[in-house]
Amino acid sequence: MNPQPVDSGRDNGPVAVASGSTAPVNAESAETLEQVEHVGRRPATRGRLVLRRLLRNRLGLAGAVIVVLLFVGAFLSPLITPWDYRTQDDAALLMPPSPQHWFGTTKLGEDLFAQCMRGLQKSLLIGLLVGVISTTLASVVGAVAGYFGKATDKAMMWLVDLLLVLPSFLIVAILSPAFRGKSWLLLVLLLSAFSWMITSRIVRGMTLTLREREYVLAARFMGMPAWRIIARHIIPNMASLLIIDATIGVGGAVLAETSLSFFGFGIQPPDVSLGTLIASGTDSALTFSWLFGFPAGLLVVTVLAVNFFGDGLRDALDPTSSRARRRSRVRGATKDGVR
Repeated sequence: MNPQPVDSGRDNGPVAVASGSTAPVNAESAETLEQVEHVGRRPATRGRLVLRRLLRNRLGLAGAVIVVLLFVGAFLSPLITPWDYRTQDDAALLMPPSPQHWFGTTKLGEDLFAQCMRGLQKSLLIGLLVGVISTTLASVVGAVAGYFGKATDKAMMWLVDLLLVLPSFLIVAILSPAFRGKSWLLLVLLLSAFSWMITSRIVRGMTLTLREREYVLAARFMGMPAWRIIARHIIPNMASLLIIDATIGVGGAVLAETSLSFFGFGIQPPDVSLGTLIASGTDSALTFSWLFGFPAGLLVVTVLAVNFFGDGLRDALDPTSSRARRRSRVRGATKDGVR
């Protein structure tokens, strides 16, 4: 005789499945559950749900706040400091941090705070542009290869495989002297050219699935051009992935630009970036520590903040990712307790 469920007279919310098991939860069902929880309040749209999840993620929110503060400080610093990054104060050579020079001065009397803010401007701009350009290129190439398939897919994936095996850092280092003295935007193009291949493979795999969906087949049968199907039905359904990739790509681009500038292949004097400042302060790291400490600290804070924001944004856009990590930690702790 099968036991009958007992009605307690109250609503216990979503019913769990059989004892000891948990029903699989995907992103759509997780969002549906959150919308059900907010019945009677303001309608919970996807944008509000994403914002609510991001605000609940302390590391992600802290990363977003720090990134905004870094952008604001870097571009508004000329309004709050009387020193230009090229101005030399002959009466303050290698001076430690003081009320006149907040980060101290260099051996030429240049204000290190003004130079760090100028270098942060360059690094953030290059990182942002590389992140956007590389993600855009990856989405276009991956979606076109996955949608058309056959010869188009083979040709594009052959190009991706070729670029993946090339030593990108070495190639950029070899080509950068040819652009010395020219616009730093050429460095952006070089970094973008070698930053999109892995994402394009992921986009291609998702496109192979999306192109078989009913709405894509319906649009094709209605005679909609292929480029419009890709722009209106394929790429928008991968917006979460692309946003996360662009965000995390900013941190990687900042590190790549800093590394190139450190070895003399990126931003060239008289302009400065965090990489050139770290390189010039390396020899004095133990004697005049502020020359190395402030630009290196800004680099660490910038990359960590961008990565924290990217992780928080991923969890906000895909609630199953944070649940999966929490479940794996719980299972690991349980196994350790059993042992």
